[in-house]
Amino acid sequence: MSTEPRLAEVAEPEPAARAAPGTDQAVKETLEDYTLRFAPRSYRRWTPMVVATTALGGIAYMADFSIGAGIGLAHGTGNALLAIAVAAAVIFVTGFPLAYYGARYNIDLDLITRGSGFGYFGSVLTSVIFASFTFIFFALEGSIMAQGLKLGLGLPLWLGYLVSTLMVIPLVIYGMTALSKLQVWTTPIWLLLMVGPLVYLVATDPGTVDRFLAYAGTDGDGGINTASVLLGAGVCLSLIAQIGEQIDYLRFMPPKTEANKRSWWTAVVMAGPGWVVLGALKQAIGVFLAVYVIAEVGASAAPEPIQQFKGAFDAMMPSWLVVPLAVVLVVISQIKINVTNAYSGSLAWTNSFTRITRRYPGRMVFVLVNLGFALALMEADMFSFLNSILGFYSNCAIAWVVTVATDIGINKYVLKLSPHAPEFRRGMLYAVNPVGVVAFVAASGLSIALYFHALGDTLQPYSPVAAAVIAFVLTPLMAVVTKGRYYLRRIDDGIAEPLLDEDGNPSAVTHECHVCRQQFERPDMAACRTHDAVVCSLCLSTDKAGDHVLPAGV
Repeated sequence: MSTEPRLAEVAEPEPAARAAPGTDQAVKETLEDYTLRFAPRSYRRWTPMVVATTALGGIAYMADFSIGAGIGLAHGTGNALLAIAVAAAVIFVTGFPLAYYGARYNIDLDLITRGSGFGYFGSVLTSVIFASFTFIFFALEGSIMAQGLKLGLGLPLWLGYLVSTLMVIPLVIYGMTALSKLQVWTTPIWLLLMVGPLVYLVATDPGTVDRFLAYAGTDGDGGINTASVLLGAGVCLSLIAQIGEQIDYLRFMPPKTEANKRSWWTAVVMAGPGWVVLGALKQAIGVFLAVYVIAEVGASAAPEPIQQFKGAFDAMMPSWLVVPLAVVLVVISQIKINVTNAYSGSLAWTNSFTRITRRYPGRMVFVLVNLGFALALMEADMFSFLNSILGFYSNCAIAWVVTVATDIGINKYVLKLSPHAPEFRRGMLYAVNPVGVVAFVAASGLSIALYFHALGDTLQPYSPVAAAVIAFVLTPLMAVVTKGRYYLRRIDDGIAEPLLDEDGNPSAVTHECHVCRQQFERPDMAACRTHDAVVCSLCLSTDKAGDHVLPAGV
């Protein structure tokens, strides 16, 4: 069960303060992990290392092996390794400010995006992008698991897709508590099964390394080619949105203090942008195993992780043990990542739906919605055109993440046109901030045009570069043009008490929301427009009439 304190029954509010439909349901749900709001200090009971281990457990996916294999088979080992390195560098640099803000201020990436250039409703665009990321990668991992179940148990693929979808539902219901236990206990087994075959092959047959390094690919001659590197990097950069799933865990970091600052920073870097180090390593291993499988079995099986590890296990253990171990590895990996995909996707969909409709249907509704999209993709055999999907998707993901990272790094800290502390509450933000929205739409739109050859074949490989460069240039330019006036609708939230404590952490002082009668910590509250009282951020989100939302002003 969740460690979140069980919420009391909601007292019936006075008519003037009655909550909008859906609010009572939201505050009564005891298994939620603060879906739409700041994660309070009273809930964040985990140590930095437990949070980091849980977050890193979510990147146990097998898709990296397929992505690396696909790039290596098409463009050769040299181009693939360079593509992986370029993408990893971009992901690390852009992920660092986002991870820091999520851990420091205990909010997810959607809440960060609202106050970092997009506005209260403007960030709905990026929530949909992120939700799409979660069901695309859920479908990819589910496809890989179905391949394993077909090999090990003889299940037809369509049934394997269904099994891989349904089995995560019980785990996702319980949120952070169940996920932390699952990720911590399964990570050592997963690491052993993943790294063991690679070490064995390199140690017993050094020739595998020579064949790996010399592999030229189907589209190349073995030399380094800029277009091939960029095309490969574009596929890898589709994973840039993974930082959103990392932040869904990092928001539960404890307060940063003088006593824990070393472990705090280690956890943030390791589980934030540091996820890409392990991700890049897995992609490189995917190239290595694909080249090995080509030599042993044939090219058709090389992109499938189940076949990659089956081939590797064949070389190091009795035949009767090979398929069971390969299936165990695939199943563990799929469960570890797809509980995260389902969890994070449900948060993103719920965020968007609640803001647009001002109704809160419950996170579990959108767990099922996300799984439905993923299952449809699996049944459509998305695995067969994986690189095309990821290459297209990466343009939108890059434009979003680079825009938000640039707003934090440049607009907040260099130009000082964006408010330093993140803001996410309705009433405090403009509905749309042109800084982030214009930069994102222009960067994603132009890069997608490039991707679909609208400006010629020569420029097509440069679409991910265009997405990053346009977002990086336009974000500060729009802040300068607008003079930063569209970040905050008002500066004063009507509560005299500071948002942050003496250490710069969000204040732990609690107030009672006069709509739902629940206690919430200071950063989640704002003064009420019509009463001498305060209102929590979720009740503000579900206020259809806007009775409690502060007017524009100082």
